[in-house]
Amino acid sequence: MALPRLPSPSSWPMSETAPEPFGPEDFAEKTGVSRETLSRLKAYADILKDWNERHNLVSARSLDDVWRRHMWDSAQLMNYIPPYTTTLVDLGSGAGFPGLVLAELLRNKVSVVLYEATRKKAEFLEAAAQRMGLNVGIRNVRIEAGRHEPADVVTARAVAPLDQLLGYAQQFTAKHTVCLFLKGQSVASELTQARKSWRMKVSQHQSATDASGVILEIRELGHVASDSRT
Repeated sequence: MALPRLPSPSSWPMSETAPEPFGPEDFAEKTGVSRETLSRLKAYADILKDWNERHNLVSARSLDDVWRRHMWDSAQLMNYIPPYTTTLVDLGSGAGFPGLVLAELLRNKVSVVLYEATRKKAEFLEAAAQRMGLNVGIRNVRIEAGRHEPADVVTARAVAPLDQLLGYAQQFTAKHTVCLFLKGQSVASELTQARKSWRMKVSQHQSATDASGVILEIRELGHVASDSRT
């Protein structure tokens, strides 16, 4: 079964210092999602706003631009998910970005598991998934305590520096796995540090939502072999 694809990233305007308002209809126009999908994502945004008043899941300021900073930021990963994908693991899911958004966009096509160690955030993910009528796995454990379950795709946003994040991700990778990580302006230094411990094939893609943001597409992840000739 073919996975859905968003319009080409080259057609997505880059957000600027003072971006234009961007709401659910703008999101639908840029991504081409159905009315039904948009309705469920609206329900997600509503429950996030409600819970955030009590539990501070995301910054209150970012909720003013939730459709660009969270929904679209997550959805842009769709164009880098391989067509053979049947399983996806999202690490440190927090309020569900990008994992819960991708689970909705991949509904009935890909099995999605979200890892979130904080109990209240895991409870929110359960509540949001229930509101959306979405079947996802939610693991309320620390990532490193999770069971070995290789996935076709591993995703993460704002979880840890790359070197540490790769350590978390490794237990979920196999030879064919693609890691998709949303990173910010420190990506160059993070890659330099990570390459001291990890070998990998890396492609960098410009974020559609943040001029300083990058999507790292990582394949063939493994430890750098120790040099025993010292």
